[in-house]
Order: sequence, then C-alpha cells, then structure tokens
Amino acid sequence: MPVDVFAHSFVVAAPPPVVRDHLADPASYVGLSPLVVAVRDVERAGDVVRYTAVERFGPYRNAIRVTLRIGESAIVSDVVSPGRVRLRAAVDLVPHGGGGTEVTETITVASPALLRRFATRQARNVQQARARELARRLG
Repeated sequence: MPVDVFAHSFVVAAPPPVVRDHLADPASYVGLSPLVVAVRDVERAGDVVRYTAVERFGPYRNAIRVTLRIGESAIVSDVVSPGRVRLRAAVDLVPHGGGGTEVTETITVASPALLRRFATRQARNVQQARARELARRLG
C-alpha cells in the first residue's frame, strides 16, 4: 500500500501546555478539522484517548476511529478510516519566542493506490486548515 509523508510547521501565540491540552480534547476537533462535525464514544485511559469522529463529505457521513497518545510536548493521533486508509498525525510542540509554541505536524497516510491522490490531498488540505484554525483559536 502506498505511503505518503509530509510536514507543516507554524507558530501559535499560546504556550505548549495550552496547545497540548486543546489538542488532547476530542471535542476541540469539531471545526478544528474542517471535515469533523461530531465526536462521540470518547474513552480515556491515562494518556490515551480513543473516540469516533464523524466527518462530512457533502451529503455523506464517514465515521473514523481515532486514538490519541498524549505526551508532554507531543501528541500522536492514529486514524482508521473506511477504504483501508490509515493516517498518523504526529504533533510536536516547542516553546517559541515570548510564550508561544512552534507546532510541527507530520502526517503519514497509507492508502490503497486507487484512493492515494484523494486521501493525500484531503489530508494536506485538512492539515493547512487545522493550522490556521488552531492559530486563530489560540491567538
């Protein structure tokens, strides 16, 4: 199965613990990720959070399983999506300037060849939108 990896770095005005706490809350992803319209079935076990995110693609709804692993300065989310698409988003948080955070999100997408272009394009678009929205929310 083809695998694509890409990264994006940006700065938000909030300190790393505030960014981490926001990204560790599944409810934050509604609107943070432009396709996510609902979150349900949240389960917490220490630094691991599992939940179902509901994505909207036009008239269609797509339920995806997400597992967040929360570290002191990093969050890794593993996504299992229909169509055998698997996505990992690793977010590293580094103090920046006078109280801000440099956020680097590295995304790895594994998808069948037929879905590769679509899955990678969607993941890149969501990554860029999520960066803008996170900077706006925590600015």
